[in-house]
Amino acid sequence: MKRLRLIVAAAAIFFGVNAGYSQETVLASNTGTIAEPATKSAFARWENDISRLEALDKTLEPNEDAILFIGSSSIRLWDSIAEDMAPYRVIKRGFGGAKYDDLAFFSERLIEPHVYRAMVVFIANDVSGSPQDHSPEEVNQWARQVIAVSHQHHNGAPVFLIEVTPTESRFSHWEKTRAINATLREIALTTPDTYFVPTAEHFLTSEDQPRKDLFRDDRLHLSEAGYDVWGKLIRSRLNDVLRQQK
Repeated sequence: MKRLRLIVAAAAIFFGVNAGYSQETVLASNTGTIAEPATKSAFARWENDISRLEALDKTLEPNEDAILFIGSSSIRLWDSIAEDMAPYRVIKRGFGGAKYDDLAFFSERLIEPHVYRAMVVFIANDVSGSPQDHSPEEVNQWARQVIAVSHQHHNGAPVFLIEVTPTESRFSHWEKTRAINATLREIALTTPDTYFVPTAEHFLTSEDQPRKDLFRDDRLHLSEAGYDVWGKLIRSRLNDVLRQQK
């Protein structure tokens, strides 16, 4: 499998920032490319956040049994992750309102500094009712790129894709989000060492509405109770897969 090269150098030059990368221009992998405007947008919005995460990497002692969590704000805001995922040791690398193209763009920098037993991915912003929303086909391309980087870096380490959660603030777009979830499930079914983590049904009432008690006042991010539910579901899925690998 051809190694994915997501080029930060061109964007660094464009924005007058030295990211420490050589001047490569290849944006392609075996699964497709990321459009140039998207790369510039990702670099402009997230470079400072990624640099801060890289600074954390320098203080981290490698642990081959760690679980790497990457993704958007639900990962970043998970303050109780160490407790909720125990006895697994975790590496938390989430950034803001990232979409799957952002994650793909920065995937090498987020993934390759680490050794890990498994990687868990959660991105929830590709459908929000914005004109910039992404299609299932686009998410399919970018999610596969992220998985390819992990498998190239850590052959045999499973990748877990978490289902996008139904939230009240975006529930009017739930059908489009369900299409994204169907795509993630299909990726897991067709990609070796890749697994889907179903969660949505646990965050809906019997009337198929988002459970208010599992979200913060913004009706978007998980509450403490929401993280407790989320953690149990993710940990159970990890247990199912990782115990079979022993």
